[in-house]
Amino acid sequence: MKVKLIYIVCNIDKANEFEWLIDSLNHTKYELSFVSIHTHQETALSVYCAEHKIPFYHIHYASKKNILRAIFQLYKLLRTLKPSIVHAHLFEGGLIGITAAWLAKIKHRIYTRHYSNYHHKYFPNGLKYDKWINSKSTHIVSISKLVSSILIDKERVNPAKVSLIHHGLKFDTFQHIDQSRIDVVKEKHHIPANKTIIGVVSRYIELKGLQYIIPAFKKYNQENPNSHLVLANAKGDYAGVVHQLLQTLPKDSCTEIEFENDNAALFKSFDVFIHAPIDNESEAFGQIYIEAFLAEVPCIFSLSGVANEIVEDGVNALVVPYQNSEAIYNSLIELVKDADLQQKLVQNGKQTASRFTFDRKLKDSESLYSSLL
Repeated sequence: MKVKLIYIVCNIDKANEFEWLIDSLNHTKYELSFVSIHTHQETALSVYCAEHKIPFYHIHYASKKNILRAIFQLYKLLRTLKPSIVHAHLFEGGLIGITAAWLAKIKHRIYTRHYSNYHHKYFPNGLKYDKWINSKSTHIVSISKLVSSILIDKERVNPAKVSLIHHGLKFDTFQHIDQSRIDVVKEKHHIPANKTIIGVVSRYIELKGLQYIIPAFKKYNQENPNSHLVLANAKGDYAGVVHQLLQTLPKDSCTEIEFENDNAALFKSFDVFIHAPIDNESEAFGQIYIEAFLAEVPCIFSLSGVANEIVEDGVNALVVPYQNSEAIYNSLIELVKDADLQQKLVQNGKQTASRFTFDRKLKDSESLYSSLL
């Protein structure tokens, strides 16, 4: 008999991770379903599930005012479906999903913790909800050693409940990228073809460190005017500060991109990539580190999330201190002028990334499920 496995997600439209799961899960052993807690019933994920004959259920959710109703609706659904395992993702997916599964007396309730110290640092009121989710989950998946430490050391979760399963990627996404795709992305977003492109892929939020990257680029650009800054995923509640900083740059020296579907081609358009979170706990994992390595772009990083485990200064990236524009500027100077260093970092970065395959993640996930049954 197949194991009934239900994934619960919240406010997800499209996610490669879940599409890869649908493609690769052992469907002879697991009967997979999805529950989407979302404003819209039809999403990219619902369409993908329909195409692959995966049962998909929708719980309407527009704001936190709908939490109790969503819990009740999900509770009724789970009582009907009677899954063996519920696996909830993201904060509201965990709060609604784990609570409903607990009320429905689902024996195995797994929660993947996708954030690190966010509530500790910015919203202490959220810690009571973290405590609730932690207590009602029978098992918690940590996506990095840092998250494991926060769960165990700061939130006093029983270590026996925590399993470390790193994110994983399908590497073919970043392989064999035709120059034509890169040219399309550059033309679409007016990225100049004959300049040194400094790339950043980061939401506009304080903890990502854009307030230190932009001044570093400003100083670099003053001495190297044939350079251009690209800020992708350009949206967030820190946009006001970011735009004030951008106004100090020369006209036409920066491109903002809110969204680009061809992520691999976008990365390939960069000559240097910078990611500089403001402390070691700003990222829970930081998939961007792995994506940059796979895209074979020489990188400048501060160490946060999984980078604490895998990034070595001068080996696979140049490492800068937190909140330090001058260090970012100096690293830019060093990296752009040294082709041998670029090649060394790219080769070692690609080797580092080889540890983070989706197949490995899926194997670890299925091992966890098997251990519970």
